Amino acid sequence: MTDAPLTLSDETSAALAAGRPVVALESTIITHGMPYPQNLATARQVEADIRAAGAVPATIAVMGGAIRVGLDDAMLDRLARTPDALKLSRADLAACLVSGRTGATTVAATMICAHLAGIEVFATGGIGGVHRGAETSFDISADLRELAETPVTVVAAGAKAILDLPKTLEVLETLGVPVIAFGQDELPAFWSRRSGLPAPLRMDSPAEIAAAHAMRGRLGLPGGQLVANPVPAADEIPMEEIAPVIAAALAEAEAAGIAAKAVTPFLLDRMHGLTAGRSLATNIALVRNNARLAAAIAADLARLRDA
Repeated sequence: MTDAPLTLSDETSAALAAGRPVVALESTIITHGMPYPQNLATARQVEADIRAAGAVPATIAVMGGAIRVGLDDAMLDRLARTPDALKLSRADLAACLVSGRTGATTVAATMICAHLAGIEVFATGGIGGVHRGAETSFDISADLRELAETPVTVVAAGAKAILDLPKTLEVLETLGVPVIAFGQDELPAFWSRRSGLPAPLRMDSPAEIAAAHAMRGRLGLPGGQLVANPVPAADEIPMEEIAPVIAAALAEAEAAGIAAKAVTPFLLDRMHGLTAGRSLATNIALVRNNARLAAAIAADLARLRDA
């Protein structure tokens, strides 16, 4: 039980009470990850994908002094049109709630809120991680620590490829986070199916991932799992094509003095421009792909609980 200011939608509340599969969704992908109106269209489409797969979507955001778990269409529309929404992680979640401002949840904040609501599976695009140059900037996403502490299985297309992927993988290993590549031996790299990095673990079915999640609970292990789900082959931008574009966007960010929370939204926007929209199309495809896999994992978790 919790006395946190949680407001669950009727659909989410009924599904959780009945033991039906529920998939949490973050909201920074709406406010900071895509331009309007693609952000709203994608949010609606991802929710529809989850429902089509037999689960209930629960997009999470902070609105009106409460954590909203499951947004209706009017709330989604309002959030998609809120350019000054705060980008919330563990550090600023409480402050946003007491301020009454609108805040969009990152991976870390979504995991916290999902766990408070009793949701065990969460779909996103890509997690944050170790930024390039972190050996001098110390810029490391709070998402990594959250994965080590909060028992939610996160389905993503790996870490965002604008990051230092080898260092991100090393930190996840140090923190004891299971990194599971779905259906392949190599870690995917967000827009690209392959990164050149071997995945620590491979699983080939949602049922196996669900069973591993349940076993971690039985063992009393803290933290969740990161499921690295490769973007569909028809939608990927291979690493050899996207790498020089990433380098150009990173150079622009450095020249402009972009830092801290502003880095990722800036880079994603520049990638959109430099690829003439191709990176955004791939981003949308991978988010939808992750949502479908997350729904299947949530359904298998529900079956395990009923067994």
